[in-house]
Amino acid sequence: MSDVDKNLASILNTDYIPVVKEDKPVVVHQSNSIEPDADYSRANYYNLIEKGNEALDGILEVAKESQHPRAYEVAANMIKNLSDVTEKLMVLQKQQQDLKPKELAPTNITVDKAVFVGSTAELLKKLKHESAN
Repeated sequence: MSDVDKNLASILNTDYIPVVKEDKPVVVHQSNSIEPDADYSRANYYNLIEKGNEALDGILEVAKESQHPRAYEVAANMIKNLSDVTEKLMVLQKQQQDLKPKELAPTNITVDKAVFVGSTAELLKKLKHESAN
């Protein structure tokens, strides 16, 4: 028990109860995705954006209540940070799309007017050959 903890316990007239924090193990999700790192990054960006939005709501509430310029500065910085994270999420998505192999869509060609390039003799020969079959 540190001196600060002892002093706080004596000032508050309570018994000191140590808080034990457990380190959470890093969980790596296995997926069939081609790019698990990109999936992990995307999940982290979503998490950061969600928590940032919650924090921004609290900061804006404090700024409204206190009317202090520093509180508004902190809120503006949080908005900028959230904007940057959102932009990084979009860049990640663009990079993923660029890395995926492009699938060629089948193309249908419609011929409205066919033009025969050749001599009249070749055309007659071709027509006679087709009519014989």
